[in-house]
Amino acid sequence: MTFALQGIAISGGYAIGRAQLFSHDRLEAPHYVLQARDLDAEVARFEEAVAMVRAECEHLRDHLPEGAPPELAAFLDLHRLFLEDSMLSEVPKRLIREQACNAEWALAQQTEALLAQFEGIEDAYLRERRHDVKQVADRVLKALLGHPGHAPVKPVDEEPTVLVAHDLSPSDMVLFKRHAYAGFITDLGGTTSHTAILARSLNISSVMALHNARALVQEGDTLIVDGVSGVVIVNPDESILEEYRLRQNQWRLEQQKLRRLKSSQSITLDGVQVELLANIDLPPDVREAIDEGATGIGLFRSEFLFLNRGDLPSEDEQFEAYRQVVKAMKGRPVVIRTLDAGADKSLAWMSQKSENPALGLRAIRLCLAEPHIFMTQIRAILRASHYGSARILLPMLASLTELDQALALIATAKAELKAEKIKFDANVPIGGMIEVPAAALAAEWFARKLDFLSLGTNDLIQYTLAIDRTDDTVAHLYDPLHPAVIYLLGHTLKVGRRLDCPVSVCGEMAGDARLTRLLLGLGLRSFSMHPAHILSVKQQVLRSQTQLLEPLAGKLMRLGDPVRILALLDKINA
Repeated sequence: MTFALQGIAISGGYAIGRAQLFSHDRLEAPHYVLQARDLDAEVARFEEAVAMVRAECEHLRDHLPEGAPPELAAFLDLHRLFLEDSMLSEVPKRLIREQACNAEWALAQQTEALLAQFEGIEDAYLRERRHDVKQVADRVLKALLGHPGHAPVKPVDEEPTVLVAHDLSPSDMVLFKRHAYAGFITDLGGTTSHTAILARSLNISSVMALHNARALVQEGDTLIVDGVSGVVIVNPDESILEEYRLRQNQWRLEQQKLRRLKSSQSITLDGVQVELLANIDLPPDVREAIDEGATGIGLFRSEFLFLNRGDLPSEDEQFEAYRQVVKAMKGRPVVIRTLDAGADKSLAWMSQKSENPALGLRAIRLCLAEPHIFMTQIRAILRASHYGSARILLPMLASLTELDQALALIATAKAELKAEKIKFDANVPIGGMIEVPAAALAAEWFARKLDFLSLGTNDLIQYTLAIDRTDDTVAHLYDPLHPAVIYLLGHTLKVGRRLDCPVSVCGEMAGDARLTRLLLGLGLRSFSMHPAHILSVKQQVLRSQTQLLEPLAGKLMRLGDPVRILALLDKINA
C-alpha cells in the first residue's frame, strides 16, 4: 500500500531505496533499593559505565572514516563534554548515595531533570541539545544494563538503502560514511539538531520529525525521501518512482554545477561585490566554512562555551576557542556574538527564572546585569583579536542606554589589558544585532555609535509578528515576507547606506536562496548563513543585476497583499 508521511525537510535532494530499520533498543531503567554497604560499589559501577562510554567516544573520534565532515568530530567531542559535565557524571552518584538507589535509576532521574530544563529553552539551537543529552545518557544506561552500542550493517548488495530510525546520534552518523546510505528518516529531531547539521554537511537526503515512521515503515519497503519538501513516500507506484528518478537526476546535476562555483568571486552581473559569510556554533565548524568558500565568519555563537556546565568558562578557555577560529580564518573577519543567553536558557549557574523568557533577562540585558561575565568574555575576544580580524557583536540591543553601558565596559576591558601589557587590537570593530523592532526603527542612532549592524531576522520576525516560532500551533504565521518585516529590513539597510555603516543579515533569511534577490534589491551586500547554503546563494548572486532588482524590491515593500507579494517575488526570481 502506498502512503506518504510529512515531516521536516532537513537536507535537500531526493533518495530512493529500500528501508532498513534501526533500533536503539530503548530500555527502561529498573529501580531497586540498596543496602548502605553496597553504595560504594554502585557508585563505582556507574563510574565504570561512564568511562566505558567515554572510551567508545574517543575510539570513534580517533577512527573516523576518511572524508568524514569536520562537524562529526566536533559533535563527538561535545558528547564527551557531556560525559565529563558534573550534571551528568556527578549528580547521579550523589543520588545513588542520597536515595540508596541503583545507578540506572539515578541516571534516569537526572536525565529527566536535565531534559525538562532544556524543554524550557526558547532558542531553537540550544533546545535541540536535549537530544544530545538523551543520546549520551542512553549510551551510559546501555553500558549499565550490559547492552553495548550497536550499529546497523548495510546489506552487501549495492541496492540503495534508506535508514529508518526513531532517533540518531552523531556517533551513529559515522555509519553514513562507512556504508553510504542513500538517505535517512527519523521520528525525532529538528532543523537545528546535530544530526540535522551533519546530514546537511554530508549532503544526505533526510527528513526528520515524522513521529511514527519507525512504527509504520517495514523492513524492505521502497521509500522515496523528498528532502526538498519534507515528504516520505512509502511503496510508491511506478509512475511516482519515475517522476522522482527524474527529480533525483536533475538535483545531482545542479549540485555538480554548484560545486564549480566554489572558487568564483561573489559578484553580480552588474559588478556589485557581495560578501558571503558563515554562521558557526563550534570552533571546528570553521573548517566547513572555509571549504564552502566563506569569506569570513559572520556569526560565531558563543553560547556553546557556556552550555551544559555547572561553572563559567574561564577567560583563558574562551580565549583559546576564539583564537582558534580567528587564526584559522587568516585575516578574514570573525564576528563573535557575546553571550546570547538568559533565564530561558537554563544555564546551571543561573537560578532566576522568567515568566516570559523571550522578553526577560537575556542577551545584552543579562550581560549588563552580570558585568563580570561580560567583562571576562570581552577580555577573551580582545585578546584573540591580536591573532586576526575579530569583531564584537552585541545581541538584542533595544536602547542606547544599553549600548552606552556595553561600550563603557568594553573600554574598561581595553584599559585593563593595556595596563597588563597584553596585546590586542585597540580598534576592534563593535557591532550590534538588530533583532528587536525598536532597534530597527532606531537604527540610525545605533549606526552612529557602532561600526556595523547585523540583522537577526529570526528574532526580528518573531518579535515583529508576536509569534513564538517554536510553537507548532502558530508556526505557520511566521512570515519573513510580511510587509512589516520587509519594511524594517529595508529601513535598516537604507540607514546603513546613508551613514556608511555596513549591515549584514545573519538569520535564516540570508541562507534562503529564494530570498537572495529580494535582499539584494533591498540593498543587502553581506549575507551570513550556514556554510551548506553558501553556494546556492552565490549562484543567485551571480545571476542577478542589482539595478533591475532595486525597483522591484521597492515595489514589494509597498505591497500589503500576501498574494501580490508572492507574485512579485516570483517575478524577482524569474
